[in-house]
Amino acid sequence: MEILSATHQIITSIVILAFKEILEQPLFRAIGKVADDCGQPVFVIGGYVRDILLQRPTTDIDIMTVGNGIELAEKVAVSLGIRSKVSVFRNFGTAMLRYKDLDIEFVGARKESYQRNSRKPVVEDGTLEDDQKRRDFTINALAISLNEANFGELIDPFNGISDLNKGIIRTPLDPDVTFSDDPLRMMRAIRFATQLGFTITDETLLSIAQNKERISIVSPERIADEINKIMLSHKPSKGFILLEETGLLKLVFPELQKMKGVDSFNGIAHKDNFYHTLKVLDQLALKSDNLWLRWAAVLHDIAKPNTKKFVEGAGWTFYAHNYVGAKMIPGIFRRMKLPMNEKMKYVQKLVELHMRPIALVEEEVTDSAIRRLLFDAGEDTDDLMTLCEADITSKNQDKVRRHLENFQLVRQKLKEIDEKDAIRNFQPPVSGEEIMEVFQIAPGREVGLIKNAIKDAILDGIIGNNHEEAFQLMLEKAREIGLTPAS
Repeated sequence: MEILSATHQIITSIVILAFKEILEQPLFRAIGKVADDCGQPVFVIGGYVRDILLQRPTTDIDIMTVGNGIELAEKVAVSLGIRSKVSVFRNFGTAMLRYKDLDIEFVGARKESYQRNSRKPVVEDGTLEDDQKRRDFTINALAISLNEANFGELIDPFNGISDLNKGIIRTPLDPDVTFSDDPLRMMRAIRFATQLGFTITDETLLSIAQNKERISIVSPERIADEINKIMLSHKPSKGFILLEETGLLKLVFPELQKMKGVDSFNGIAHKDNFYHTLKVLDQLALKSDNLWLRWAAVLHDIAKPNTKKFVEGAGWTFYAHNYVGAKMIPGIFRRMKLPMNEKMKYVQKLVELHMRPIALVEEEVTDSAIRRLLFDAGEDTDDLMTLCEADITSKNQDKVRRHLENFQLVRQKLKEIDEKDAIRNFQPPVSGEEIMEVFQIAPGREVGLIKNAIKDAILDGIIGNNHEEAFQLMLEKAREIGLTPAS
């Protein structure tokens, strides 16, 4: 079983042997046998082949047959003894089945044609050649036969293996046609380059720039999905730089594009907040794979262009950019069709609070300030500190070291105060219901005044976070506003 031609003998023999072992699994032999019984050519194609050759973990398998993919899937399910129902999508001519930990999609070979105002193709039955031509990139057009007669044979008409070895993103056909037909492929090219650490060829990159306006026919949900995948890459800055260089960024994420550039007044310039943000994102990506924490990194300074002001004697200021930025986030999430739920609120919270730990570093760290930060950040305190540490991007290594050491002191103080006062998940020792019961009053202003007085006293360290001291303070505050306990 020869997988690579003589001209592509760069992938190591270890990888080849590993691939052969994978193909010999009962799954692939069973698919091949069922296809032979039906008289249909069948291939494993696309991303699964690419990722196995690159030794990347993958559980999604695309099976393409010259014939009816849905019927083949149903027969394979019976052959493998799969009891769960095959998911059929007749409008797309595809079927999905789950086998062990694998998601397997079956589709018939097809050729596609496009109309100018839609990325949804007109689909016709096609040949293997037709199907490979319609693929987005050469590295995703690799097919391996599963039929007994030529089991394991690689069909690589566009030198995809060579491009894998060289680390190149290139379209099988004219990139202008590829990207005009389905503009989402422009986002996918940048996403794959970012995920795989590959280079987009000059011709392909130029075509993206020339066809960028076509992105307008792609739904916000699909664009956001690609941005999320870029965000979750090992070095996400690469993807955002490519989006900016091709002109796509100003179309899909104008707020981030607006951050690029440096203003100067009287010879005083501020840093480029676009590149600063990307460095923060890369540094945070080394610490956490939390997508929404990465979104907080991208958005933490998003309001700096809106709040930028030169003040004589102080230089460039971005007063209240954290608060303004937090208010911008719902609009950004809504337009990009990102979730308008607790994930958005989490990002908002971190953006609004990201200046607080920095202020603690620059000032004397008081127990009261620590308690208030714990109260406001709650269970997201550790994530906030991780974001703030990633926000240190100075080229002065001594300055970076000093800031990180100071943040460690803040972390230690947070831990000590939280263990002592249990503020992180603060619940008032005296509830509103208890206040109403003691004084026999209805919900209203008085209840709020007493509850806030108790909360502030605990956060300022005047009383402990316990019921006894809180109850005594409740009685004192009640007397001040003319309330007495019901007898």
